[in-house]
Amino acid sequence: MSRVGKQPIEIGSDITVTINGDNITAKGPKGELSMKKASFVDVKMSDSQILVSILGEDKRGPAFWGLTRSLIANMLDGVSKGYEKKLEIEGVGFKVDLQGNKLVMALGFSHPVEIEAPEGISFAVEKNTITVSGISKMLVGQTAANIRKLKKPEPYKGKGIRYQGEVVRRKAGKKAATAA
Repeated sequence: MSRVGKQPIEIGSDITVTINGDNITAKGPKGELSMKKASFVDVKMSDSQILVSILGEDKRGPAFWGLTRSLIANMLDGVSKGYEKKLEIEGVGFKVDLQGNKLVMALGFSHPVEIEAPEGISFAVEKNTITVSGISKMLVGQTAANIRKLKKPEPYKGKGIRYQGEVVRRKAGKKAATAA
């Protein structure tokens, strides 16, 4: 059984939650998010809490119980605080510029790489650090992963795009291997 699903979700005083059939909508100071719940999970609101429970005997019920609770909790955190991910660019000649809501990056290719910000996502650039921020945890994470995918950090010199604080395992090159 899910230990996550059993926990009630506290609703902040600045957040408004509405449950309309299978749709759950949350409004807060940062914006509005909505999601559709699975049919074999029940979501109820009481006072300032949301409770998630399993409906019926479907095998997928326990699997989606904790997931639904986590998605709702992330939605409430997003509309109240928001989410952000930071990426670092490392390498000689690698640079990034912000033009409107578009990132223009020089990553060692023959052409500059441009990434348009999806709706609900904003970029900020400071030196070699890109900050991806928004209210949807899923969209922020996916956008950051798409940027990182353009030039993953390579293991020999460590050049590329990495998450802030990510440790890249380094390999010894040919010269170091033959000397030993």
